[in-house]
Amino acid sequence: MAAYLQWRRFVFFDREVVKEPPGPEGSAGKPFALPPGVTVCDSGRGSLVFGDIRGEIWFLPRSLQLTSFQAYKLRVTHLYQLKQHSILVSVGEDEEGINPLVKVWNLEKRDGGNPLCTRIFPAIPGNKPTVVSCLTVHENLNFMAIGFADGSVVLTKGDITRDRHSKTQILHEGSYPVTGLAFRQSGKTTHLFVVTTENIQSYLLSVKDYPHLELDTHGCGLRCSSLSDPSQDLQFIVAGNECVYLYQPDERGPCFAFEGQKLIVHWYRGYLIIVSKDRKTSPKSEFAGNEAQNSDKQVLNIYDLCNKFIAYSSIFDDIVDVLAEWGSLYVLTRDGKIHVLQEKDTQTKLEMLFRKNLFEMAINLAKSHHLDSDGLSEIFRQYGDHLYNKGNHDGAIQQYIRTIGKLEPSYVIRKFLDAQRIHNLTAYLQTLHLQSLANADHTTLLLNCYTKLKDSSKLEEFIKTSESEVRFDVETAIKVLRQAGYYSHAVYLAEKHAHHEWYLKIQLEDIKNYQEALHYIGKLPFDQAESNMKRYGKILMHHVPNETTELLKILCTDYQPSGDNEGLGLLEGKKANSEEFIPIFANNSRELKAFLEHMTEVQSDSPQGVYDTLLELRLQNWAHEQDKQIKEKLHNEALTLLKSGRFKTVFDKALVLCQMHNFKDGVLYLYEQGKLFQQIMHYHMQNEQYKKVIEVCELYGDQEACLWEQALGYFARKEEDCKEYIAAVLKHIENKNLMPPLLVVQTLAHNSTATLSVIKDYLVNKLQKQSCQIKQDEQRILKYREETTRIRQEIEELKASPKIFQKTKCSICTSALELPSVHFLCGHSFHQHCFESYSDSDSECPTCMPENRKVMDMIRAQEQKRDLHDQFQHQLKCSNDGFSVVADYFGRGVFNKLTLITDLPPGKPPASLEAGLHRELLLHGRRGT
Repeated sequence: MAAYLQWRRFVFFDREVVKEPPGPEGSAGKPFALPPGVTVCDSGRGSLVFGDIRGEIWFLPRSLQLTSFQAYKLRVTHLYQLKQHSILVSVGEDEEGINPLVKVWNLEKRDGGNPLCTRIFPAIPGNKPTVVSCLTVHENLNFMAIGFADGSVVLTKGDITRDRHSKTQILHEGSYPVTGLAFRQSGKTTHLFVVTTENIQSYLLSVKDYPHLELDTHGCGLRCSSLSDPSQDLQFIVAGNECVYLYQPDERGPCFAFEGQKLIVHWYRGYLIIVSKDRKTSPKSEFAGNEAQNSDKQVLNIYDLCNKFIAYSSIFDDIVDVLAEWGSLYVLTRDGKIHVLQEKDTQTKLEMLFRKNLFEMAINLAKSHHLDSDGLSEIFRQYGDHLYNKGNHDGAIQQYIRTIGKLEPSYVIRKFLDAQRIHNLTAYLQTLHLQSLANADHTTLLLNCYTKLKDSSKLEEFIKTSESEVRFDVETAIKVLRQAGYYSHAVYLAEKHAHHEWYLKIQLEDIKNYQEALHYIGKLPFDQAESNMKRYGKILMHHVPNETTELLKILCTDYQPSGDNEGLGLLEGKKANSEEFIPIFANNSRELKAFLEHMTEVQSDSPQGVYDTLLELRLQNWAHEQDKQIKEKLHNEALTLLKSGRFKTVFDKALVLCQMHNFKDGVLYLYEQGKLFQQIMHYHMQNEQYKKVIEVCELYGDQEACLWEQALGYFARKEEDCKEYIAAVLKHIENKNLMPPLLVVQTLAHNSTATLSVIKDYLVNKLQKQSCQIKQDEQRILKYREETTRIRQEIEELKASPKIFQKTKCSICTSALELPSVHFLCGHSFHQHCFESYSDSDSECPTCMPENRKVMDMIRAQEQKRDLHDQFQHQLKCSNDGFSVVADYFGRGVFNKLTLITDLPPGKPPASLEAGLHRELLLHGRRGT
């Protein structure tokens, strides 16, 4: 029960007396006067409605132009103006006695200038003469209830404006006068509250037989009940002399201890209006004015039940009724005056509360008036400022928290930056984050507050927020936690929100947990695992070399994130470039060798850099190894790698590596693969390996004949006794006719130890061969001369002597010749038909034609090759006997058109030409290969 004396009083309404409008009959400023004899009144549809003791009904619009019509012959006792329809229901008397009539008026229709009366019926329950005590009509025009002084209630159901469409019945009978009626509509459910002087009941009209429930065993007087609006859940208000009770259709609600004899009760816009008698000391002068000395006055109080305060209180003389229309309250007094109570606007009311520092009440008032969020936020801010100035920082921060989303956070933060108020600042920042309105700076500040307070539990609670919604900038939080030394919390955030770079940076640089960092990289998707291994690979290799090497092996072959069973096979064929990770092993040669060997074994198409690095590594290990057995093993491994065929495109690089490490077998192998036979021989020459020099000549001399010449020159320059090797070289030069004898003699002249006995056999054999060749050439010359002489004789005979054909047989079929026959000068004869069958030409002998064609082809070939000087030069260089090539071309007539000595440039003697030709022939003979 709320005590009336504890409620604060305010003046939220302005009181004025209604003045007459300016006009020809009335003067402006004079109080408006009601017609005398007004007994009942109501309001709605833009007018105040009055009924008087003469049976007239008056209408007062906002323009204050009174109009009336005669509704009854005697008097009007009750009026009910519907709010949603232009329907007015009245109860009055047309003749003396207890015979009240109910009339329903349609104010929008006229009958002779007056409103149309659509229905008239007597208001007597069961033909029992009794007085009407109260009247109410449902806004849907389907229900009308009339209460009587004998305790009866008559319910009219149906269209209340027509007799034919409605039915009237007695709903309630009792022994106590009915003092109040009210319809309550909730959805499709309709209730009727009935209050008498001794009890309160509710009837359910939506169900057949109209079941009812008694709510209380005390009642109220006439006009002391009303129905609240939806803000109070449409409760039925009953005002007794001690308390005011609120009722639901099925139970009693709260009650309020408002003392005093209640005369009138109304509900207006969330306010409860009570007019009561107060025989005690009158209120303060600000409410009573000049009438405060009279103690027998009527007091009008306007209560705000939600916010528990009195919005207005004032004293009036003999109030007839209180009406609400045009957004104001109108108080009618018995002296005919109308007093208007105009509610102040919300902002004015709030300012009044602010001046009295009643911020809580201002907040409740603003909420009940549905003030927008910006207005509420401003109240919270002012309340917070008030509490802050009073030193109540805890209370102030609670109010500032309610401004989040409207008030700039920096306004609050600046007030609580002091170290002693860090708890309040923390609370504000926490709420700011919970509402997802914090920026990176706010996150930084909140985390710094946690760290300053060393509140690990709150810190963990903050960072372990709901996974579905992160209310702070994660990266900022990680930075702040790392800076404050809360590495475990920073790592948790980085891992949870997949900030891989921050996670690894903290693990490697701060916590030094290399094993965990490596394990984390192994769980990342391929692209991120690859990039992070390139970034942190050197650090990991330095501290956990074996594990890092294993991860790199997997990353470069067939990588699958560890623990990712669902994604198996999705990344098949996705692998890193192993060559890019070689710099990671800068100081870990053992792990590098294992990595490279693994890559070459499982991935034969590894990048060339892998093989190059592995070769260099094996050569280094071989060069620095002291143990012979191990050195031999390393030697074989390096040579096997060279022979794998992976260095064809980088031949020069591999050769340089072998030369740098003095890997002889590798160098020789590469020389051989590159067909650098002269380099092989020079390598053996530099190492003075004479037998190897001879072996190289024997192996590759056929492919590069100059090797023997270089070998002869090499041995000729040696001062040691190399007769055995010189003899072997000379023997091969002699067999292949690689050098002219004169050049051989000139070459060996440089060796002081080479005596004539060394080349004796060579010279003797050479001279003998030349002698044999001369004899053969002389015999061939003699034979050619004889053949030439014979041919010339035949030519002369053919020119000068007749030719006698004595052949008796055909040269083709060998049968006896018969005419016709064909004879040729060569001596062959043919049957004509045999000649025509076998001959391709009429002018050629079929028997001699094959041999003649050979000769003609040779002649044509010689003529075609007369200008082929490039081919001549090539054959001259490549032939073992250059002189024979020159002779062959002389025979073809290539040099027939050459300019002779007589055409030499002036000043050059013929002798020099002969000497030059001789030297050129010697050189060509020496180089010919």
